[in-house]
Amino acid sequence: MKAARAGTKAKAGTEAKTGTTAKAATTATKAKAATNAKTGTESKAAATTAKGATTAKAAAPRKAPKAESHLAMVRRARRINRELAEIYPYAHPELDFRNPFELLVATVLSAQTTDLRVNQTTPALFAAYPTPEDMAAAVPEEMEEIIRPTGFFRAKTKSLLGLSAALRDEFGGEVPGRLEDLVKLPGVGRKTANVVLGNAFGVPGITVDTHFGRLVRRWKWTDEEDPVKVEAVVAGIFPKSEWTMLSHRVVFHGRRICHARKPACGACPIAPLCPSYGEGETDPEKARKLLKYEMGGHPGQRLSPPADYPGKPAPALGAG
Repeated sequence: MKAARAGTKAKAGTEAKTGTTAKAATTATKAKAATNAKTGTESKAAATTAKGATTAKAAAPRKAPKAESHLAMVRRARRINRELAEIYPYAHPELDFRNPFELLVATVLSAQTTDLRVNQTTPALFAAYPTPEDMAAAVPEEMEEIIRPTGFFRAKTKSLLGLSAALRDEFGGEVPGRLEDLVKLPGVGRKTANVVLGNAFGVPGITVDTHFGRLVRRWKWTDEEDPVKVEAVVAGIFPKSEWTMLSHRVVFHGRRICHARKPACGACPIAPLCPSYGEGETDPEKARKLLKYEMGGHPGQRLSPPADYPGKPAPALGAG
């Protein structure tokens, strides 16, 4: 009996010990699982953080290209001018004229129309009114009919009558050779005055028309829109001796290659110097089809071009 009880106690002790051991093992297993879970969570969090960092790094914007210094821009602008001089060695004013008065009148008429249309209109106008005195005495309605093809003919007639009378009464029938005098004439602004001074009197001037303003902004010489401010900026980039011919070269390029709506980028000789390359057609074959005037094998703007002009004379009014 004693022995049986002792055996029972021993068995119970063994079972208790075994239970304790099993319980301890279970606790250890749970602890290990908790540790693994925690480690897994931390690993997952770390991975998520790393992934987020990678995504953020990938999404970070690229560094902007280094801004061009003013000196670098000036050097590039002067190189463009040199290259344009080689491309257009025959650049010239595209209005037909034989004296300062004819150039002044033609320039006033060129507003809101082409030089070609002006050149087709002025032969009849100057045949009827060859001098300021003749033009000042014109019958408005008769002059309007002559210059009608240039558009805005009533306003232009008023300007021509006014400037002709001023030339007759204030300047002895002669076109003055000073900017401050020219801009006082009816219908004559700074652009017109610089055209006359540069091409009839040899006085350097920068002519900021729509072509000139568009190109210097494309070339990042300035972002100014006001013509007077554009003139001032460009005048600071080039020596005075270059002003008049620079104006012709830029306008030539704007009319023939660097068009307003669709520049012929793929056929542009100065494309490597242009920060706006790609705004127009870049395919060389397609770009060549966009070229105008002598670059595209067609007549230019003048009925009487200079002797060294490589293109054909433009047709007279009504001739095509």
